[in-house]
Amino acid sequence: MVVEGTPNPSSTSVAEDKPNSNTTNPNSRPHAHEEDEEPEEGEIVDDDESKGSSAVSLQPHPLEHPWTFWFDNFSAKSKQATWGSSMRSVYTFRTVEEFWSLYNNIHHPSKLAVGADFYCFKHKIEPKWEDPVCANGGKWTMTFQRGKSDTCWLYTLLAMIGEQFDHGDELCGVVVNVRGRQDKVALWTKNAANETAQISIGKQWKEFLDYNDTIGFIFHEDAKKHERGAKNRYII
Repeated sequence: MVVEGTPNPSSTSVAEDKPNSNTTNPNSRPHAHEEDEEPEEGEIVDDDESKGSSAVSLQPHPLEHPWTFWFDNFSAKSKQATWGSSMRSVYTFRTVEEFWSLYNNIHHPSKLAVGADFYCFKHKIEPKWEDPVCANGGKWTMTFQRGKSDTCWLYTLLAMIGEQFDHGDELCGVVVNVRGRQDKVALWTKNAANETAQISIGKQWKEFLDYNDTIGFIFHEDAKKHERGAKNRYII
């Protein structure tokens, strides 16, 4: 599925009010050719065709998987707090219309406070190393100047929920980390040891975003052991 446009569900309704009876002259006689006359300006035409098109346009477009937005702001917590303790799910969406309704009404990365982490993960997968689905996975990471990651964030969301990756089943979700000097967008996957799948995902991600800098893939297992000293296992 290719997710396109920014549909506004409210714009698809069609008014079907009947003309005001107070404007009709009871003494006037209908003409024989009245049915063939063109509708006057502003007149509402109530026909079967308009009803049919309205019904079609109101049909939701389900996604292959439901997805959940999560939010965390580690810098706002006490230093003694455990990472992820303030992470909370925001909303789960299942259709194209629900996605755009959410996206158009939430802050984009450039508007988030420094220290914020904003996630979009497949429903029922928590964006944590401890989650069983993520435990053996890893992540590809792109970096941007502070406030310059909005386009990457949107295009990654569209490619991900629109099932544009050849190894889409390997995806867990995406996160944008907003920091003082830069933003980081990371694509989390399930099986870090599956090199073929990870390389494919990394290459396609760069192609979708026309990203020319080198990106690296870090195993979650390495990140847990070495924290910021973890080295890239794959590089594209």
